[in-house]
Amino acid sequence: MKVCKCYNAVMKTFFFSDPHFGHANVIGYQDRPFRSVAEMDETIIRNWNNVVGEDDHVFLLGDVTFYKGEKAIEVLYALNGTISLILGNHDQYKRMKETDRFELISSYPILFEEFFLLSHEPVFLTEQSPFCNIHGHFHQTEDIPPFVAPLNINVSAECIDYTPISYSDVKRIEGVRQRMRKFGSMRPKEIDRHAETNRLKNG
Repeated sequence: MKVCKCYNAVMKTFFFSDPHFGHANVIGYQDRPFRSVAEMDETIIRNWNNVVGEDDHVFLLGDVTFYKGEKAIEVLYALNGTISLILGNHDQYKRMKETDRFELISSYPILFEEFFLLSHEPVFLTEQSPFCNIHGHFHQTEDIPPFVAPLNINVSAECIDYTPISYSDVKRIEGVRQRMRKFGSMRPKEIDRHAETNRLKNG
């Protein structure tokens, strides 16, 4: 797992997953409100650029594009900001690397601000886990298994109105605020001690 610090105080951070650029079938599979791939692509790009500035940073949590070559490059470079990518199940590392668009490409979850686990598929967390998980993969929140859902934030395109969500808005989510009050101020050594305490309690 990679550890990622906040980049600087000026840029804003956003999260987004599963745009599926160029994927015609996803419109029908997930009941997306678009008449064509072109309309879907244009809407997502417009929504992205309406909230993400050139100096902002986006964690893109996988299943990016079904386009290849020049078309993939064209779509990705139409998006504002710098982008860190966590590969999804439809992404190929080589193809994404060849676009030269991403600041970072990871096949594994990223720990952001020592509290948020960023992943493509949801990560199972218990109530004692001192983290929140931001993920994609499940296109509808109700599809997430109930034993996973309470501690996870789904940022798949369908779940956030096809628009990246800001870090500041994530922190305002009531369940997140509660967990941040409970665990968010813990230092890494304190997290290690917390994990060891729970290990001993649970045998």
